Amino acid sequence: MRSLNLILISTLAASIFPVFSQDSVKVIRQSEPEKALIFEIDIPATQDEVWTAFTTSDGLSTWLTPGAVVDLRTGGEWTAHYPGGHTGGGTILSFKRKQDLTLAAMAPEQFPNVRSQRTTAKFEFISRGSSTLVRLTQTGWKEGDEWDKAYEYLAKGNAQLLWTLHRRFVSGPIDWQKEWGDAGKGGNK
Repeated sequence: MRSLNLILISTLAASIFPVFSQDSVKVIRQSEPEKALIFEIDIPATQDEVWTAFTTSDGLSTWLTPGAVVDLRTGGEWTAHYPGGHTGGGTILSFKRKQDLTLAAMAPEQFPNVRSQRTTAKFEFISRGSSTLVRLTQTGWKEGDEWDKAYEYLAKGNAQLLWTLHRRFVSGPIDWQKEWGDAGKGGNK
């Protein structure tokens, strides 16, 4: 059953990211002074628009998952609800309105130790007039095989995450019914 759920999520992810291009997201794998994944993408929207898409439940639901939940406060949740009852996201550690949002980020369920111990994901929103540079810096990586596999997985997964945010502002809010069929009717909470 677990394998079936992972296949379902992979299939759904493929439908969400049909034209994904690594070229649109800059990915840096940093080993020193601290192991980190750093991602950058220019979003064709104002800082206010990107902040709203990232930090409100309605905004997050336009590009990440239907029924996403954002409780914008220290200790609040930033959660994506995927079909099959799977979740992603994390707990809000801090934020500076319209500047940055830092999460204790959950790894996908196939990395249970990383998921329970969490990494730190800091999203920065840098105004460039009519566009916004979004930078994600993910730190807190530990040693071990599971941590190494999660690092490699998230090097691709977080690039896709940011590309989907870009797609939302190029093509409009995602029509979840069209993307996921009946599974896109509001997420599973």
